[in-house]
Amino acid sequence: MKLVVTIDTEEDNWGGYRDDRFTVKNIGRIQALQDMFDSCHVRPTYLVSYPVATDDNAVALLKAVLDDGRCEIGTHCHPWSTPPFEEEKDERHSMLCNLTSDLQMKKIGRLHEVIRDRFGVTPISFRAGRWGFSREVAETIHRYGYKVDTSVTPFIDWSRSFGPDFSECFPDVYRFSPDDISKMSPLGELLEVPATIGFLQENFALADRIQKRFRNTGVNGVLDRLGIINKVWLSPEMSDGPSMIRLVKRFAANGYELVNLTFHSPSLMAGLTPFVKTESDERRFLQRIKECLVYLRDAGVESITLSDTLQWVSREP
Repeated sequence: MKLVVTIDTEEDNWGGYRDDRFTVKNIGRIQALQDMFDSCHVRPTYLVSYPVATDDNAVALLKAVLDDGRCEIGTHCHPWSTPPFEEEKDERHSMLCNLTSDLQMKKIGRLHEVIRDRFGVTPISFRAGRWGFSREVAETIHRYGYKVDTSVTPFIDWSRSFGPDFSECFPDVYRFSPDDISKMSPLGELLEVPATIGFLQENFALADRIQKRFRNTGVNGVLDRLGIINKVWLSPEMSDGPSMIRLVKRFAANGYELVNLTFHSPSLMAGLTPFVKTESDERRFLQRIKECLVYLRDAGVESITLSDTLQWVSREP
C-alpha cells in the first residue's frame, strides 16, 4: 500500500467568500508539521492557494522544503481569493464548477503562473477549492498541463452547497478523460486520486446503499453509534486516530493499494476552522495526524507525492 498526504495549503479566512483581504498566518505552523512528516518518512503534497503563493514568507517556508526534495507543490484554486474577480462573491460562486469556462481558465491560469514563477516548478497536481470539480474544470486543468486531480470525495454529495455530487463514486484511483470525470478510461489523460473516504464495514456498496436509504432520518446516526455502518474520512478534521487506522486496515483488506490523507492548513491554528476551535483541539489534531502516520510508517506503508502516483499507476499490471 502507498500513502499520499494532500494538504489544502490556504489562507486563514475560512468561508471568507466575500472577503477582499486575506491572511496566511497558519502557514507558519507548517514547519513543525513538516518536522513530523520527516520523522515519519512522509513527503506531502502542499496544494497552494493564491494568497499563499503570493505571500513572501509563505513561499520562502514552503520553497525551502520543496528545494530539499521533501514535498511537492500543487495547485488549489479558491475562486473567491484568486483573481480576476468577475463573478459575484457568494457561496454558489465559491464552487469553481459554477463559474463560466472562460473565468475558470483565467483564474486557474493566473494561479498556475504565480506558482510556477514563485516556486520555480510547473505544478501538475490539482484540487478544486471546496471539491468543486466538474467536466469543465477537468478540461481547463488539462489545457494547462495538469496530470493528477484529487478533487473527488467518494460517497459525498455537495449539492446542498451548490457543488458536485460524488455520492456514486468509489475511492478507486483511476484514469479518466476530461469529458467524463466519473468514467474510468485506461488511456485517459488525467489521473484521479480521490480523498480516502469509505466504511469500516467490508461491503462498501451495501453500506452506502443503507446510508442513502436512511438519509435525513436520524437512523444513520444510530447505525454509526452502534458500529453497524460507519462512514469514515482519512482526515484528522473528521476522524480520530484509531478510526483512521481502522479505515486504512479496511482499505488494505478490501484490496485498495493507495490511501489519501487530507486536511486544510488553517486547521493547524486554533480558531480558524470549525474543526479546531481551541488550543486543546489543536493539540489533539496534531496527535491524530501523528498517531496515524506512525502506524503507517511502522506498517511499512510508503509515502509518495501526488505526482509520484503517475509512475506508480503505470507500473500496475
